[in-house]
Amino acid sequence: MKITSTSCICPVLVCLCFVQRCYGATHHSSIKGTRNQTKHIEGETEVHHRPKRGWVWNQFFVLEEHMGPDPQYVGKLHSNSDKGDGSVKYILTGEGAGTIFIIDDTTGDIHSTKSLDREQKTHYVLHAQAIDRRTNKPLEPESEFIIKVQDINDNAPKFTDGPYIVTVPEMSDMGTSVLQVTATDADDPTYGNSARVVYSILQGQPYFSVDPKTGVIRTALHNMDREAREHYSVVIQAKDMAGQVGGLSGSTTVNITLTDVNDNPPRFPQKHYQLYVPESAQVGSAVGKIKANDADTGSNADMTYSIINGDGVGIFSISTDKETREGILSLKKPLNYEKKKSYTLNIEGANTHLDFRFSHLGPFKDATMLKIIVGDVDEPPLFSMPSYVMEVYENAKIGTVVGTVLAQDPDSANSLVRYFIDYNPEDDRFFNIDANTGTIKTTKVLDREETPWYNITVAASENDNPSLLSHVTVGIRVLDVNDNPPELAREYDIVVCENSKPGQVIHTISATDKDDFANGPRFNFFLDEHLSINPNFTLKDNEAAAPSPSGFVHAREMGACGPAMPKPSCPRLV
Repeated sequence: MKITSTSCICPVLVCLCFVQRCYGATHHSSIKGTRNQTKHIEGETEVHHRPKRGWVWNQFFVLEEHMGPDPQYVGKLHSNSDKGDGSVKYILTGEGAGTIFIIDDTTGDIHSTKSLDREQKTHYVLHAQAIDRRTNKPLEPESEFIIKVQDINDNAPKFTDGPYIVTVPEMSDMGTSVLQVTATDADDPTYGNSARVVYSILQGQPYFSVDPKTGVIRTALHNMDREAREHYSVVIQAKDMAGQVGGLSGSTTVNITLTDVNDNPPRFPQKHYQLYVPESAQVGSAVGKIKANDADTGSNADMTYSIINGDGVGIFSISTDKETREGILSLKKPLNYEKKKSYTLNIEGANTHLDFRFSHLGPFKDATMLKIIVGDVDEPPLFSMPSYVMEVYENAKIGTVVGTVLAQDPDSANSLVRYFIDYNPEDDRFFNIDANTGTIKTTKVLDREETPWYNITVAASENDNPSLLSHVTVGIRVLDVNDNPPELAREYDIVVCENSKPGQVIHTISATDKDDFANGPRFNFFLDEHLSINPNFTLKDNEAAAPSPSGFVHAREMGACGPAMPKPSCPRLV
């Protein structure tokens, strides 16, 4: 509908003029000194006292977002000097003058030519002047006035920080604060309800609620369980006009996650378990795993495992894998199927971080029974001793028995055992072994003086499974026989002086024997009876020198050789 100035605007102006008269005295006291004051006209020397009101206007208003086909009428300027004959000219300057706001210089009517947005600019400051059209001299002092852009509800509330991601502990009390959301409205908060926002919840009931005035989101149910449902998507609406019909609205999403608390005890899925462990398992190795389930997460699901009783307490141990929260069962002592075929363990899993608020839901531990079946493994033969030491005399005939080793199948099958010596290809083979009896014999004549000790490795395997081998070390000591005569320790070249006295020791000779102590010293020294005896010398056996047997050579008669004579001139003992 087209609005004309005569049909609608004039009553408004009359009202504004009435308001001006009501509060004009106080209102204009705060305006700058140039407002409603008469300027000194050029050439005048005294102030002309005009009526208190020479101008007729008030603060003007223009509706924002005006979309009509004609310029929007704003208001009218009028001077009491205007007789209506067109002699008065009205001039408008200031913000938007001539572009946004135009004035009829004869009537003083002001129009807005453009659609204005209050959210971009709330008001415009302009200046009005009335001059004599013929002389161009001011009839009224220039005065400042304001055109205020009147707000309409053209902005919906907005959540500038959404969407939101927030957490709240599970099992929280009803009414626990979760988050406060805030929507802003660009409309004028001082005019009407255009910017008065009310909050409501569009999605998320009955789990959460929102305060309509503050936007605080709270839990709306008791005992919200993360294990039943962890994530919630809550949609909050903000509506202006105090929530009335016709108000504009905006919405945001609040993603709420329930964080975990320790409100679930650990539970073993079964009350009885069975585990197979072969008897060949190595001590210290992990032989199995067991796990109790806990619906909680993080540290609330941490637990430790322990063996509380059972006949396998000393045989097995259990530790906790911190990453997988599994109980790792390890072997402490060797297993032997032939001695004990099964064990029973009672295992407990208990939470390590307790929350006493939920102690009534406990106890926060659980137990189960684990039966361990020991598996029979085809084991290699077992020697009767960890090592053997045997003895044999040197020079014994080939085929002499040195000793016997014994190995048996430790399994219940008790398979027959075969023996062989584990030689390297380059080794000399001085011994062989009977494959069925384990009897070791010589294959060569042994010489103790050449090799007093032999170390050989004997292997045993089962007839039914030759790939399973056991090895044992056999040390063979070669015993001595008296098969070596004494020998002079070295060749002797003795020099004797011719003046040596009878009975004087002129040299000491010694002997060695390759045989060991039992078959060697002590020695007897004597001159060979089958050879001609030199009458000038004798040989005496030194019986006192047991550790190093020796004999003394003596001179029988005096010679004429003096001490100063050179040794080469002395006769030699032949």
